[in-house]
Amino acid sequence: MFSNFQVCSLNLKPVKNYNHIFFDLDHTLWDLERNSSETITELLHNYDLGDKIKSSPPGFIEEYNKINDALWDQYRKGEIDRKTLRFERFRKVFAYFGVEDHQLAHEFGEAFVKESPLKPHLIPGAREVLEHLSSSYELHIITNGFKEAQEVKIRTSGIEHFFKHVINSEMAGYNKPDPRIFEYSLDLVGATKENSIMIGDHLEADIMGAKGFGMDQVYYNPLSRPHQEDITFEVRHLSEIIGILC
Repeated sequence: MFSNFQVCSLNLKPVKNYNHIFFDLDHTLWDLERNSSETITELLHNYDLGDKIKSSPPGFIEEYNKINDALWDQYRKGEIDRKTLRFERFRKVFAYFGVEDHQLAHEFGEAFVKESPLKPHLIPGAREVLEHLSSSYELHIITNGFKEAQEVKIRTSGIEHFFKHVINSEMAGYNKPDPRIFEYSLDLVGATKENSIMIGDHLEADIMGAKGFGMDQVYYNPLSRPHQEDITFEVRHLSEIIGILC
């Protein structure tokens, strides 16, 4: 009935016959929030900073997340480089709590970059989805994260074997949502826009980036953040992807 389409048993919407699935990593598969929070809590204890910053770990982490998100937005837009991002996020959060210590910020930041990728926690349902999809599709990653950290995350969390290619913005020369990182990725793996789909949690970088390039998308939106964008698919839990890409 549907030329070049299939209908999954759990999803009545016609779906293209994709061959290549591209995943974002942080917040989509690798639980960045949990892994980062655990690392920061441990580092605050190791550096004995409780009295100095006069904040509980959750308060420190909350402010860190705000500052880190804003700096990553600047990084994606090419307004700052990775060295600035890695230093400034902790310098700013320490300054927020009244601690102006550049050496501490540098050491804390370097320790965070070293330790956080060693955390193994994945988003609920990630492993099951990868196991299901890997039998029928070629799986790849497109990430804006730093190469050395992303490789460790993938290896430590035990999902390395699922992916044929891991593409990062450093090797591509462009950050998501720039369409050129998607073009680079498809050329590298021998895919086309028509037989590929992008799965990610970031509306602008992953979803609108892929859409602007001409790829279909699955928006992983666990908090049901409101938006007005016309996208291909949207899920709140990763397990729903199995009903779309059977």
